[in-house]
Amino acid sequence: MTGGSFTAWDWISLIAVYFVVWWITLFVILPFSFRAQDEEEVVLGTHASAPKKLRFLYIVLWTTVWSLIVFGAYYGVTAGLGFGFDDLPQILPTYGR
Repeated sequence: MTGGSFTAWDWISLIAVYFVVWWITLFVILPFSFRAQDEEEVVLGTHASAPKKLRFLYIVLWTTVWSLIVFGAYYGVTAGLGFGFDDLPQILPTYGR
């Protein structure tokens, strides 16, 4: 991704990384947007910990917003500043080198 031109593999890699970030963000957002039925009246035939209202669009919207923020930070650090996994400090000692 140097020189300002993107190849097809660069776009595919960006989409794949965004897809993974989106799913991880979804599972981070889900517990914060949950309202259980046991706070009020429980609907007959359902469990008390079942969601009161699904709010699917709300969850997808907030997941997309936060995943764009996380992905933008990732892209800014890797492409903009040039950092990668090789730049992280080594934690474990190397034996035999």
